[in-house]
Amino acid sequence: MKVALVMGSISDWPVVKQTASVLDDLKINYDKKIISAHRMPEHLQQFAKNAKDEHYQVIIAAAGGAAHLPGMLAANTLVPVIGVPVFTKSLHGVDSLLSIVQMPFGVPVATVAVGNSGAKNAGLLAAQMLGMNDDSIYQRLVSYRKNQSEEAIRSNEQLE
Repeated sequence: MKVALVMGSISDWPVVKQTASVLDDLKINYDKKIISAHRMPEHLQQFAKNAKDEHYQVIIAAAGGAAHLPGMLAANTLVPVIGVPVFTKSLHGVDSLLSIVQMPFGVPVATVAVGNSGAKNAGLLAAQMLGMNDDSIYQRLVSYRKNQSEEAIRSNEQLE
């Protein structure tokens, strides 16, 4: 069982690293790849078309600006794609978000929030998808949620 973490350039790694951290915590295997939708179109198509044969069950794709990477991957595979919009200086990630979320009918891309929170949620969403067919991942998610709840409850102590 594998997840592919795909980013358009190395500058996206600080955001994608947040996804990797969540997957590490949940003991989910993943591969990291840089595939630029604009500078590596043939490579993108080849990767996407072979994703199922390479045993990827979810692709998480982070991109900023025009953010075509998640949609182009989704257009070339039936493996579920989760798009992570990366923050941009000029439009604060709104450009990335709209580029990813506004997919035409027939080519879905699940889209999470801009930046680090979205990157972490992408890891959790991938885990939930995988957990539907893998009880060990499902149980790790149950524990993860329980720990989150306990941390929130303990934070009340800081108010005293």
